[in-house]
Amino acid sequence: MRATILTYHALNIAGNGYSDNDHVAFATDLDRIHALGRRIVPLDWIVEERLGRSDRDLSDAVALTCDDGSDFDYFDIDHPAYGRQRSLFNALIDFRRRHGVDAQPDLHLTSFVIASPAAREVLDRRCLAGRDWMRDAWWRAALASRLMAIENHSWDHNHAELPETVQRDQVKGTFRSIDTHADADAEIRQASDWLDARCPSRATSLFAYPYGETNDYLTGEYFPHHASEHRLRAAFGTEPAPVDAGSDLWNLPRYVCGHHWSTPGELERILGETRSPS
Repeated sequence: MRATILTYHALNIAGNGYSDNDHVAFATDLDRIHALGRRIVPLDWIVEERLGRSDRDLSDAVALTCDDGSDFDYFDIDHPAYGRQRSLFNALIDFRRRHGVDAQPDLHLTSFVIASPAAREVLDRRCLAGRDWMRDAWWRAALASRLMAIENHSWDHNHAELPETVQRDQVKGTFRSIDTHADADAEIRQASDWLDARCPSRATSLFAYPYGETNDYLTGEYFPHHASEHRLRAAFGTEPAPVDAGSDLWNLPRYVCGHHWSTPGELERILGETRSPS
């Protein structure tokens, strides 16, 4: 296996061009990935292959993910500065209308969401426009579509804008400070428990590190040795590299839109470099 994971943030809107709007980039990239002959698959398939539990041929597969979880993932939204924004979900629908289901039969997007309702409410007011854009009302509809999955992006992101987080010493704005069992359980297992109760049709099994940051305790102790508690199968960071049989299961790499590429040509270069040798 040599697969590529791409990551977007639907809240990243600073204009209406490819380089400053992840919605524009996402819609453009769907066509680019397809034109380059790469196969889009669910993120879960890549994890199953990495665990040795699948016989699918995922050479040159691409998985799509988005972090932070907002209405922008699923609903079209009127942005106060930049107008109507087509959601990531509706970009998937648009792609299928243009190309047909058979063009990418396994088309899929995994959304990593912040679990805590209180944290999301504060972040909506302090970091966004205060328009209740970080709701969870769309999660079940997204799951029912079979085009999206909802997974764990922590309890409160240990976000610097929150008046208080679950981190014991209030060392906020980084996930590297989540380095004890109690803090990890509060950020990770608590989030999985809440997500499983909110979306009982499926079980949370994947985690994406806030800020793309981890530490030796999480990758070397908490995740591999407390699986019966957190019930997760893999975790994802933001190292720019393809996933192969040797990738760290608890820090699987992903390329991030706006950080690792900001033009269609740069994405094409990444997809060329991560293609399996012929």
